[in-house]
Amino acid sequence: MSRLMHVTAGPYAPPAARRELVATSADGSRLHVEVHGEEGAPAVVLAHGWTCSTAFWAAQIRALATGHRVIAYDQRGHGRSPVGSGYGTAALADDLVAVLEAALAPGEKAVVAGHSMGGMTIMAAAARPEFAEHVAAALLCSTGSGRLVEESLVLPWRAGRARTRVTGAVLGSRAPLGPVTPIARRVLKYATMGPGSAPEKVEACARIVHACPTPVRHAWSGVLAALDLDAQLAALTVPTAVIGGKSDRLTPIVHARGLAAALPNCVGLTELTGVGHMSPIEAPEAVTAALRELAEVYLVPAAPVAPVPVGPDSLDSPNHQPAKEKTP
Repeated sequence: MSRLMHVTAGPYAPPAARRELVATSADGSRLHVEVHGEEGAPAVVLAHGWTCSTAFWAAQIRALATGHRVIAYDQRGHGRSPVGSGYGTAALADDLVAVLEAALAPGEKAVVAGHSMGGMTIMAAAARPEFAEHVAAALLCSTGSGRLVEESLVLPWRAGRARTRVTGAVLGSRAPLGPVTPIARRVLKYATMGPGSAPEKVEACARIVHACPTPVRHAWSGVLAALDLDAQLAALTVPTAVIGGKSDRLTPIVHARGLAAALPNCVGLTELTGVGHMSPIEAPEAVTAALRELAEVYLVPAAPVAPVPVGPDSLDSPNHQPAKEKTP
């Protein structure tokens, strides 16, 4: 691809992976997977949203790679994952399951985070046995389970059929996005980011979004327009935190509030003032902190083998003091 797919300097430039692998989905689609950080460390799996790529998580990968094993993958047709043979929520679930199976050891648990379509991926996969095997907790960022076009605020019109119809046409357009120009940056910032987003954050998002192939963008837009994952929320029983931006026009904060109310095991709702749809880039510290907390609370590290006590502090010694038990 001739277009620059991401920025190459600064905190939003994607770091080099420690290793890469390919996960094969149920229909044979191949998915590009990156592994960052330390082998054997608590695992965090990141699923990006519509028109994005692994580069979208650069800030979280940089922050978490020390002390965690961070696994990020490109959704089919995005980034370095080839176009698959089909699109739909079942394909999203198949792909996430394939990544979990390829990147984690049997029975190994991870925290899984999804932004936008990545959050929808988590909802779609929640009932799969592989999900139950590998997921200890989840984070849903700037996402929703349905009525995406109807609730969108990209067009500042009164809610109704006209707004829904035109919004669907805009989001589902087959027109190529073209190069990243000053006008393109302004349009993307208005539609997807908070009004105070810094230029370097807008640039990082624009490079990623504009690199998505037009046919892939259009195909997934149809899936999102018809999305209905309300029933799947009941299966998402792992501890799940929700983050939403109060200035989000694509998935307005009503979605985050609805998810928090419907989830069987919601462990927190964070509403970010001034933040739009691109929360992992607009508010990287908040998203990273949520991931770090979920990993600390819900990922149990392997218990070290205790050495045989000797000397004056042995178990038989009157000087021995039992260790205090730590609670999350």
